[in-house]
Amino acid sequence: SGAAWNESQHCRLLVPEQLQLCRRHLEVMPSIVRAARRTQALCQQSFADMRWNCSSIQRAPSFGPDLLTGTREAAFVHALAAAAVAQGIARSCASGELPLCSCGPGPSEPPAPGSRWGGCGDNLSHGLQLGAAFTDGSARAGTGAAPGLRAVNRHNGAVGRAVLRDSLDTRCKCHGVSGSCSVKTCWKGLPELGEIASDLKSRYLAALKVTHRLVGPRKQLIPKEGDARPVTEMDLVYLNNSPDYCTPNPQLGSLGTQDRPCNRSSVGSDSCDLLCCGRGYNTYTEEVTERCHCRYRWCCSVVCRRCRRSLQRHVCK
Repeated sequence: SGAAWNESQHCRLLVPEQLQLCRRHLEVMPSIVRAARRTQALCQQSFADMRWNCSSIQRAPSFGPDLLTGTREAAFVHALAAAAVAQGIARSCASGELPLCSCGPGPSEPPAPGSRWGGCGDNLSHGLQLGAAFTDGSARAGTGAAPGLRAVNRHNGAVGRAVLRDSLDTRCKCHGVSGSCSVKTCWKGLPELGEIASDLKSRYLAALKVTHRLVGPRKQLIPKEGDARPVTEMDLVYLNNSPDYCTPNPQLGSLGTQDRPCNRSSVGSDSCDLLCCGRGYNTYTEEVTERCHCRYRWCCSVVCRRCRRSLQRHVCK
């Protein structure tokens, strides 16, 4: 992504639905690449302590069954990627990186007392529009993909953008003598993507299993279970149950949890009981060297000693 995107060398690597957008908007592609890398990092960070730890996202775009068969894990990845792309474009507009857009439009409501609208807000509307064109193109890709799977992917991408849209809030900077904040300049800005990932993980845990069925004149996503609540525009949805991810199964996209580090004192998802799926764990002792007995020395440095201590590591059998 460090080099300028080339229409023939780079755009042709994308799916046909994204190819035309890439050719028309070469300047936005570095922002999309950064968003993809941020999605990979945040997915692995968000699920580091769970049986499915999102390690398979490193194989993008050659995903395995865990991310290609309409699972709840795929729902999270589609939603986070859609939010990341829209946020990346919105911020690139505000930073002046993109020539065809700039700061977001000023808010229509009056500012709070003692403040004024100013600064350069993130251009959320442009990010949502262009981001949807790109990520929905990916969701539609593949003539072999079932219509239900394409509908689920588009829905989950829209959930990611909706969560991003609702996160836009007011940021302010103080002006005044000696930091008195007599006047505040405010603008609308987006939070860091980690906050969006945290919100989407909560929705992942509450995701609804759905089916793609004819309702009236067109097909819709409706809950698989008849007594489940209706699907809303803020619900992540999935088509197929996930494996337990305890043992390796390439057909299901499960890598297993053998040799994963676990926390013996935890009662959460990273506990040795849950992460090791009842198989037990091995304990190893490891010696580490770290800084210790640090003190400040005038002027101006911190001097530390090097200490060795033993740590116990627990690894799933």
